[in-house]
Amino acid sequence: MGGIMEDIIAAIGWLIVVYLLGSIPFGLIIAKMARGIDPRQWGSQNTGATNVLRLCGTKYAITTLLLDIAKGFLPMIIALGISSSALFLSLTGLAAILGHMYSIFLNRKGGKGMATTIGVFAALTPSPLFWSLIVCLLLIYLTGYVSLGSLSLVTLLPLFILISGNFGVLLLSLLVMFLVYSKHRENILRLARGEEQPWKQRAAY
Repeated sequence: MGGIMEDIIAAIGWLIVVYLLGSIPFGLIIAKMARGIDPRQWGSQNTGATNVLRLCGTKYAITTLLLDIAKGFLPMIIALGISSSALFLSLTGLAAILGHMYSIFLNRKGGKGMATTIGVFAALTPSPLFWSLIVCLLLIYLTGYVSLGSLSLVTLLPLFILISGNFGVLLLSLLVMFLVYSKHRENILRLARGEEQPWKQRAAY
C-alpha cells in the first residue's frame, strides 16, 4: 500500500512540474526582450507565436514556436521513458497543454495551445500528427488564417489517431480538441463574420 501511495505522490509531483513548465510564457518573455512590449496588450492580445510574429517579426516568432513546442515534446519524451501507461502519458500531455493555455504565471491565462499540442503529439503519435499538420499548413497557406488551420488540426487529429489504432491517446486528443475550440471561440465568431485577421497582417501599436 505504501508503494502505491508513493507512486501516486510521485506522479502528482511530476504532473505539477510539467504544468509549471507548460506555464512558462515564452512569447511574453521574448516580446519583452525583443521589442519591450507586452503581447497581451497588442494585436490579438495573445502570447502565442502568431501574435509574436505580427508584433516582433519572424525570428522571434520561430523562437517562441520552438520553445512552446518543446514544452510539450520534452515532458512527453521523459514520460515515455518512465511508463507506457496511456493514462500517465495522457495526463502528462494534458498537464503541459493546460499549463500553456492557463498559465499560473499569467493569472491562469495564456496561449491557445497549438504549439504545445504539436509537441505533445509529435512524441506520442507522430504519424497522425504529421497528416493533421499537413492539412493545417495547407489551409493556412490557402486562406491566411492560422486559426482555421489550428482548428482543422485538432479536428482531424482524433480521426487520424483512430485510423492508426492508437486508442490509448484518443481521449486526450478529444479533450485537446475541446480545449482548443474553447480557446478559439472568438476566432470562430470572427471567421463566421469574415472579420478574422490574416497572419501576414502586422498589428499597429
